Amino acid sequence: MIPVLSAEQIRQWDSYTIRHEPVASVDLMERAATACFRWLVSLPAADRCFQCYVFNGNNGGDGLAIARMLHLVGYRVNVFEIHSEKKPTVDFLENKNRLLQTGFESYHIIKSRKDLSRHADPDILIDAIFGTGLSKPVTGLFAEVIKHINFSGNQVISIDMPSGLFVDSTSLLSGHTVIRATHTLTFELLRKSLLFAENNPFFGEVHVLPIGLMQAFINNQPVTEFLVEYSDVQQLRKARNPFSNKGHYGHAAIVAGSYGMMGAALLASRACLKAGAGLTTAIVPACGYSIIQGAVPEVMCITPQPVNFNSDAVLHNKVDIPFSKFSTIGIGPGIGQQKETRVLLNQILTKFTKPLVIDADALNILSANPSMLKKIPAQSILTPHPKEFERLAGKSKNDFHRHEMQQAFSEKYQVLIVLKGRYTCITTPEGRSYFNTTGNAGMAKGGSGDVLTGFITGLLARGYSPEEAAIAGVYLHGSAGNLACNRAGEEAMTASDLINELNCQQ
Repeated sequence: MIPVLSAEQIRQWDSYTIRHEPVASVDLMERAATACFRWLVSLPAADRCFQCYVFNGNNGGDGLAIARMLHLVGYRVNVFEIHSEKKPTVDFLENKNRLLQTGFESYHIIKSRKDLSRHADPDILIDAIFGTGLSKPVTGLFAEVIKHINFSGNQVISIDMPSGLFVDSTSLLSGHTVIRATHTLTFELLRKSLLFAENNPFFGEVHVLPIGLMQAFINNQPVTEFLVEYSDVQQLRKARNPFSNKGHYGHAAIVAGSYGMMGAALLASRACLKAGAGLTTAIVPACGYSIIQGAVPEVMCITPQPVNFNSDAVLHNKVDIPFSKFSTIGIGPGIGQQKETRVLLNQILTKFTKPLVIDADALNILSANPSMLKKIPAQSILTPHPKEFERLAGKSKNDFHRHEMQQAFSEKYQVLIVLKGRYTCITTPEGRSYFNTTGNAGMAKGGSGDVLTGFITGLLARGYSPEEAAIAGVYLHGSAGNLACNRAGEEAMTASDLINELNCQQ
């Protein structure tokens, strides 16, 4: 797992490397600048001029080192230092001296708005003003400079972090000004604020550059938030015994569908099969019986009795569910919120004691009937999108606050929450958070969530723990999305394409 560190931990990581490698701080800065320089010169920028904005802290020192490297290989570079009475850092002064000793002359001091000038369209603006060192909103001349950069229309490259963007808390404060970067070049690890949608307008495309910080530091850190990697999911994989039979891999039930929404039941059932469940039973309204039996012959089917194809358009508690047969139940895709369905959900929550997978309309029923939340079996997995979570837990002030609410909800009700998004976040009752790194915008289509529900249900039935099923299910679902995107493109790919690409050995 890749840890998600706070701004303070990142500073401590730098200090630890300086002390234990050992390496001088200015030389560590040189490494960071070199990594950025190599990325910058890979751009098609032969006719462009680099305009580097710096303040007198260590992020500015990175910017000056980058400016020196660009200058020495022949690029046109201008440096703009924002004036301040604050004492500059030692490393900033060292890099300023190194730059000027090369004969560099295009060094400008910004003391007021009058010192700001327009840039030509091809110019690339480098933001090396604050990095991760900011602890309060940007005001005064700094805000004017940031606004000038944002309104320039030029490509903006932020070093470490877009200036004005906090690492550990929301930056959506009244009057607060933040750089709107085209690209952000950050070091070693993704910062927490780069994982939340509210900051997407600020960081653009993010590139994580290694600079040789010592990994030993991370091993001793008290971390509860992580990014999931491919190797993590591979370690969770449960190989099938060559002497096994279907009874060894669980019996999953998918409670889904209603009149006009039987596609949700099909997608969830097919995804459950792809997860490797030994047996899968679809519990659907009678109007979906022929659909399930004809489209997915591998799936068994239970419907209300007696079967009446004209009237049974919704699920209800006439369904005789053989609870003892099932390893787990996934419920919610396309079931609607009618009274009969609500009674059925309550029946399942009352009689089934193993972890469930709860999605879509089942979540909406819980939101409308909060007394039912206490009946959810411990370690169940809830898979809301942001609006569904808002209905469950209430409105949040911002993404950071919503993450706190998500963690608190998991702990209060002893459930795992899979909050779907660009970096889908899984929170556990034990206080851990896992951010997923796979997937793409082409998955933002109807049916993708139904596939995820079915896939996680299948993994849970097979014997994966709820935490393992959530982590592996979300990661492999995103991987399938990436494969589907490669084949069909973001616009054309569908939820069915996700199922075709699902593979527990990816």
